[in-house]
Amino acid sequence: MARTGRRPGESDTRAAILTAGRQAFAQHGYDGASIRSIAGAAGVDPALVHHYFNTKHGLFVAAMEFPVDPGEVLPVLLAPGIDGLGERLVRFFLSVWDSAGDRTPFFALIRGAVSHDESAALLREFITREVLGRVAAAVDQPDPELRATLVGSQMVGLAMARYIVRIEPLASADAETVVAAIAPTIQRYLAEPLTS
Repeated sequence: MARTGRRPGESDTRAAILTAGRQAFAQHGYDGASIRSIAGAAGVDPALVHHYFNTKHGLFVAAMEFPVDPGEVLPVLLAPGIDGLGERLVRFFLSVWDSAGDRTPFFALIRGAVSHDESAALLREFITREVLGRVAAAVDQPDPELRATLVGSQMVGLAMARYIVRIEPLASADAETVVAAIAPTIQRYLAEPLTS
């Protein structure tokens, strides 16, 4: 039975929850992991998980060491509407990744998704729910889910080529060049006919 209240040492408790969260997400996926089971594995009351991370989403973002929380950022990017969203998405993406400190944990997750079904499922569940679902809901065109996944494919491809495989000259191109080249494609996916 999980003990109630705080464990001695705030950082130890937070670290134990993060470790249990990483294990639960890896074993059961994003949807299959529960706050109650994570708290049990960490030996704490579920209220402590909420205290440190607010929600399962918050715990996942912390456990996977995302540089930003898409649940906080995407509403801001989507608020002005579809016009210019392609540029806002690419510009924001580049600003985060070009200035991020240690990207190793998140990039390890992306690399793992390429070769491990469990990692791919975990990343797919989270991105589908927290990123692509939000983008699709903002699209006022036929096939919003397809459009959102096309945007996702472009962004994942950019991450792989620029930051993981580091294909030149894309890897060292200045942000403005990359925005000018990729944002129109993203915008077309969002707002223009997909077939001629």
